[in-house]
Amino acid sequence: MNPSFQVSLHNLHKGGVFLEKINWHHLFGWTLTDYFTGSNYKVEIEKDLSTKPQLLDVLLIEKTDGKPLLTLPDGLDNLSAHNLVTYKSLQEPLDTLTLLELSGHYINYRKWLDFKGWKELPADSFRLYAVSTRYPRKLLKQEFNSTFKECHQGVYEVVWGSHTIRILALNQMSKQAQNAIWQFFSGTYDGFKFGDSHYQWRNPNAKMLLNTLYQLYLEEGIVMSYTFEEAIQHHTTAFLNSLTPEERLRGLPAAQVVKQFSPKEVFEQFSPKEVFEQFSPQDVVKQFSPKEVFEQFSPKEILTGLPPDVMAELLATLSRNKKD
Repeated sequence: MNPSFQVSLHNLHKGGVFLEKINWHHLFGWTLTDYFTGSNYKVEIEKDLSTKPQLLDVLLIEKTDGKPLLTLPDGLDNLSAHNLVTYKSLQEPLDTLTLLELSGHYINYRKWLDFKGWKELPADSFRLYAVSTRYPRKLLKQEFNSTFKECHQGVYEVVWGSHTIRILALNQMSKQAQNAIWQFFSGTYDGFKFGDSHYQWRNPNAKMLLNTLYQLYLEEGIVMSYTFEEAIQHHTTAFLNSLTPEERLRGLPAAQVVKQFSPKEVFEQFSPKEVFEQFSPQDVVKQFSPKEVFEQFSPKEILTGLPPDVMAELLATLSRNKKD
């Protein structure tokens, strides 16, 4: 798995709670990262191309290793060495300002690659893509009128300055297997369902992205099937089952972990030394009474191997709780 992608997935999920800061742009970039995993392209997300924050949504860079993809989503059939992608979600307009911003990213990126010789870099090594969930009717019909080119369903090209920008309207993409990744971001339940049925995940753990994407659709007022909510829960459960015990417990309070099990279950799995290495005596007696502790271990078993300070603290705590 791409290390940066793995970090992003880890940050996405903490203690079973999805972080509120995750948005459409993150999910769009992470899903593309999954799509190009193992291929001859690497994905960089929110690439900062300046000394001041000016983030490009996605940067696709050709690599010298990895397998070329035999089939690409509609609109990405003309990938070059460097591919700059801007993305607009359901409520964001793709307009002339978007194209101006993308052109600015393009110039900044050329300078970032070669500050002194950026003007000499071959233009055909770069591609610009403006991806929109909705068909940008105003932009194409009013700004470009009859000058834009329709390559095929959902894919258009406009000439902007000296460069051609390819525009992808995801809600117009045909429901074919190669477009499953686009259907996730088509803005419709049917598209989302098609994507889930046909997209082949490169990283099984990346399926957890569907949960957050599903929640974003609900926030946008898109009606989603209850049965599909159950399917999303299945994806989340599968992801949790793939984690190690340490990863699943990371971030959970000790009390929340311990209270899921009976005293017998806890003490059958761990020695007293192991228990007190993880929990303070106070934590233990909050969950278990002295009687429950001594039913599982003899005083000798409890005290063997414990540091003197922990031993003294434990005896004092048990004594206080016994009196109470």
